[in-house]
Amino acid sequence: MIHGPNLGSLGRREPQLYGSVTLEEVDRRLAELAQTLGLELESFQSNHEGALVDFLERAGPSTDGFLVNPGGLTHTSVVLRDALLATARPFVEVHVSNPHAREPFRHKSFLSDAAAGVVYGFGWQGYLLGLRGLAARLSADGS
Repeated sequence: MIHGPNLGSLGRREPQLYGSVTLEEVDRRLAELAQTLGLELESFQSNHEGALVDFLERAGPSTDGFLVNPGGLTHTSVVLRDALLATARPFVEVHVSNPHAREPFRHKSFLSDAAAGVVYGFGWQGYLLGLRGLAARLSADGS
């Protein structure tokens, strides 16, 4: 699980848009679901694009797939896209809010066309939906 910039302030940042569940709670619930699904899950959050790329380079060879909420990097980062593609692993893009119901600059994702799936607009529960989707994808691929 990769959480991009500003996601460390989930639960405090614009709760009318992002809800009141904290990142720690999201990670706890993801860990519980991962255990139920028979998966191992590591969560990583950074406000720095380079740190996310470093994490992908380290984790890529030993990881079957990624769940990623790139935050604002969704709309700006060719670097994050390239790093995800370099892992040659499937990834699911997750957003707490619905980017298409927001400002026009948020309507374009640099990741969506390369993602195995995209989940947005379901609040923090979207993370769980994304993990279930990734697990199904990995199971279908025989990973």
